[in-house]
Amino acid sequence: MLIRDDGDRGAVTVEAAIVLCGLTLVFGLLLAGGAAMFGQLRCADAASEAAKLISRGQRALAEQAVAEIAPNGARLAVTTEGSAVSVEVHAEPVGGLLPGIHLLGRAYAVLEAGVANAPG
Repeated sequence: MLIRDDGDRGAVTVEAAIVLCGLTLVFGLLLAGGAAMFGQLRCADAASEAAKLISRGQRALAEQAVAEIAPNGARLAVTTEGSAVSVEVHAEPVGGLLPGIHLLGRAYAVLEAGVANAPG
């Protein structure tokens, strides 16, 4: 005589659904992390380009470069001390999938001769 226990019926389906949800979450976090890393590189590139332009006295071009290179909504902050200029580009990760993560690119440059003081 065969005794059949139906208490485990559907258990594999539930386990597979849980595993698929977990894999989807991990994949989403990997994509968000990659996007944040790419955004960080864009901020660093934008800050470097802005520092070069500001050291030449071209503030308007620096702001345009940040708008084109950095992620959308990036902000440019410029600090001038003596003959040096410090530039920071702040942005939020693309998509906002990683709350609490802020992207920041910094660059420094020396003002070229003839550029008295970069506007702050």
